[in-house]
Amino acid sequence: MASMEFRIENQMEEQIDVRVDKFLTEHIPEVSRAYVQKLIKTKCVLVGDAFVKANYRLCIGDVICVDFPEPTDMDVLPEDIPLDILYEDLDIIVINKPKDMVVHPAAGHYSGTLVNALLYYCKEELSGINGVMRPGIVHRIDKDTTGSIVVCKNDYAHRILAKQFKEHSMNRVYHAIVKGHLKESTGTIETSIGRHPTDRKKMSIHAKNGKNAITHYEVLKYFDKYTYIACTLQTGRTHQIRVHMASIGHPILGDVVYGNEKQPYKTNGQVLHAKKLGITHPRNHEYLEIDAPLPTYFSELVQKL
Repeated sequence: MASMEFRIENQMEEQIDVRVDKFLTEHIPEVSRAYVQKLIKTKCVLVGDAFVKANYRLCIGDVICVDFPEPTDMDVLPEDIPLDILYEDLDIIVINKPKDMVVHPAAGHYSGTLVNALLYYCKEELSGINGVMRPGIVHRIDKDTTGSIVVCKNDYAHRILAKQFKEHSMNRVYHAIVKGHLKESTGTIETSIGRHPTDRKKMSIHAKNGKNAITHYEVLKYFDKYTYIACTLQTGRTHQIRVHMASIGHPILGDVVYGNEKQPYKTNGQVLHAKKLGITHPRNHEYLEIDAPLPTYFSELVQKL
């Protein structure tokens, strides 16, 4: 059973007198308030040594411990969800992931994920190295990020592609629209990235024990108040492009986590798309590059801007 712990300290004044269910929803990535309330009802949430109700209001000194029950095999079921397949052979399948789709089941998201769809489409033909919750999955993209994701159909392909990810030898190019005008038409951002020290939903360049992260960017087009860019990942840290662009004062349009102001367009999250994915094919060892077309909302927004 996985656990998380939070402490309400003096410097967290904005959290004093906040309901515990609201606090946990804000501080645990990918978890809905309904799921948090279910955890509270099933006595998976402790404040100090006591089980509390969802409306318990936090005080300075409170220590909140959350235990997440491990899903059983039966929790991950095949679902007939349409897939936009960009490439497929006996070893791998590349999907153009839509917005609002989580890659694999996790706390609060046991259905409607890419894995649920793959279990229906691929049947038993998915690698098992990552266990029953992540069959075939060697990398992830955020729920509201669209674009290419490669999935492995067998353990042989999984081991080879996992090595490519670890060695950062894949070619991954993302397209994004960011706030403001970048001064330079090309550039490189290099920082460390790790979990934010106080906000569990965020990553930060100021985190302790962060890992080195490198993003190369290129301006594709300037708009009135925004810039259309391509970003090439030299490393692959969680939220890397979103964190890096925000760190230089150009957060991605629609990013409610790292952006700092309202935006006038309905984007349903950050305008970020995994455009190109280049790998060395695990079977024939030849270079394979997949290009994912921009989603309709993205291309229409470019025209509008």
